[in-house]
Amino acid sequence: MRRIVAPNPSPMTYRGTNTYLLGTRGLAVIDPGPASDSHLRAILDAVGPDQRITHIIVTHTHLDHSPLARPLANACGAQIHAFGDATAGRSPVMQTLAESGLMGGGEGIDGAFSPDHLLADGAVVQGDGWQLEALHTPGHIGNHLSLAWGDACFTADHVMGWASSLVSPPDGDLTDFMASCAKLASREWRVFYPGHGAPVTETAARLAWLVSHRTSREAAILQALEAGPATAHNIARQVYAETPAALLGAATRNVLAHLVDLTGKSRVEPLGPLHAEAEFQRAVG
Repeated sequence: MRRIVAPNPSPMTYRGTNTYLLGTRGLAVIDPGPASDSHLRAILDAVGPDQRITHIIVTHTHLDHSPLARPLANACGAQIHAFGDATAGRSPVMQTLAESGLMGGGEGIDGAFSPDHLLADGAVVQGDGWQLEALHTPGHIGNHLSLAWGDACFTADHVMGWASSLVSPPDGDLTDFMASCAKLASREWRVFYPGHGAPVTETAARLAWLVSHRTSREAAILQALEAGPATAHNIARQVYAETPAALLGAATRNVLAHLVDLTGKSRVEPLGPLHAEAEFQRAVG
């Protein structure tokens, strides 16, 4: 297995998107990455004279993971495998919110993505000396897949070592995110290969941290609402007080994801229709 890091470093992508090449002669490319001619060349240059790319696998449809899939397919003749397009895998709650047009979201979505083959939860895709099991792990986005490779797992943006994931409704769903953490935690893993950053070897501890981190954010949000109704933006300014101003928008979307989740649990309620700018209060009764 080899890793090629795309040239797209940013506060949201760390040092860049990890593209993985798996196999000996017939190769799988996992997450080709962003639209980048130089990264396309780097992937093709990594293929030896006795090798060829047979499968292109996309974990999810964000602009730092999927746009290069089609140019790579055109260059090498392989087909693209993924859970689905940008709206696939949404929960009924998130689908309703998306149809309302009031929730915002859409950050970094590759709306043009269309795979050649769909990978359902539990599907197995295999090639020359490798086999991957598709694990549907929605949360960061509804169509997110993790890929089990024996006791290793390509976790894309669900589990990373350098930061927690952005969850922005209606594309992201915190209720699903927590369920996906539990799904991964139900199995023993030797290592996680994330979409950004270095491999994660303390897999159980990292999953436990992700759950604890979200639980502590939930508690802070509920405490902030003790002072009275507030919007996601106002709560984010309190809960993420030390976050740089440039990342406050992402923090606000994470808070909104918590508020939607807490609404579903009947622990908070919006004052009026549920939308991105709504004020929320602690649920009565």
